[in-house]
Amino acid sequence: MSGKEQPAKQVLVGDDDEAIRDFVSAVLQDDDQLELTVCSTGASVEEQLKSKGFDVVLLDVWFGDRNGLELLSQNKTELENSRVIMMTADSTSQTLLRAIRENAFQYIRKPFSPDELREKVQSALTARAIDRIEVISARPDWVEVLVPCSREAAARIQDFIMQVKVDLKPDLREIVSYVFHELLLNAIEWGGKLDPTRKVRIAFLHTPRMVLYRIQDPGPGFSFDNIPHAAVSNEPDDPLRHSRIREEAGMRPGGLGLMMVKSMADELLYNEAQNEVVFVKYLDRTSG
Repeated sequence: MSGKEQPAKQVLVGDDDEAIRDFVSAVLQDDDQLELTVCSTGASVEEQLKSKGFDVVLLDVWFGDRNGLELLSQNKTELENSRVIMMTADSTSQTLLRAIRENAFQYIRKPFSPDELREKVQSALTARAIDRIEVISARPDWVEVLVPCSREAAARIQDFIMQVKVDLKPDLREIVSYVFHELLLNAIEWGGKLDPTRKVRIAFLHTPRMVLYRIQDPGPGFSFDNIPHAAVSNEPDDPLRHSRIREEAGMRPGGLGLMMVKSMADELLYNEAQNEVVFVKYLDRTSG
C-alpha cells in the first residue's frame, strides 16, 4: 500500500435502553471505519469523555441517572471537537431548542431506521467544521437564531426547526420547509457568500393564525433587476429568459426558487436594501 491507513473514527454511544444500544451497535459495526464505545449510564459516558476524544457522540436525552443535555452542557471542553447527535423520543419544542442552545450537532428522533442513523453519523463525520448556532430566543412560538453562513449549518438548523412544530398538516409542512430552505440558502450563498464567519439572523414565529419567517443576511442586499438568472425577474412575455441566461453563463439549471416562494406566500416583504425578508403563511383553524 502506498499510503497509511486512516485511523478508525471514534464513536461513543450512550443510552440506558439496552435495545437501543444493541440496535445502534449492530448498524454501525458494519462500518469497519468506525470504532464504537458503548455506555449504559451517564456516569460511564462522562468517564469515557474524560479518557479520550470522540469524533461523534450519540447521546440519549433521558438517562436513568443523568440528563443527556446536562452532560452536553457540563462537558463542553471534552466535547469541543465532537459532533453530538441527540437521540430521544421526546419531541417537545423545549427539548429540541435546548439541544440547539447546547450546540448539539444534530437530533434524531426515536424510533429511527438504520438508514437514518447511518445518514446522521455520516453527515456528522464529513462536516468540515462545527459551526456554532447561537440561540437568541428559544420560546416554542418564537425561535430566533444566528446561523453561520455555511451549507452544513443551514442543513442543521432546518432539520431542527422543521421538528420544532410537528402539528402542521403535511402539505403545509412541505410548503414551509421548501420556503425556509430557499430563503435561507439565498441568504447564506448570496448575502453571506458562504463565509462561516458571517451570520444570518433567522426568526421563526408560529401562532394559531400564521407561520412567519424573518431572515436577515449580512450582505448589502440586491435588486430583482440585477438577478436576471432568476425566474422571478422574467418579463411576463418572456418566461424562459432566465434559462437562456443561465445556460449562456454556464450555470446549473434552476432559478425557480424565489418565484416558487412568491407563489406560496400569503405575504412576502423585503426591506429597502433587500437583505431582509419576511414570509407569512396564514393558517386555517385546523392547520395547527
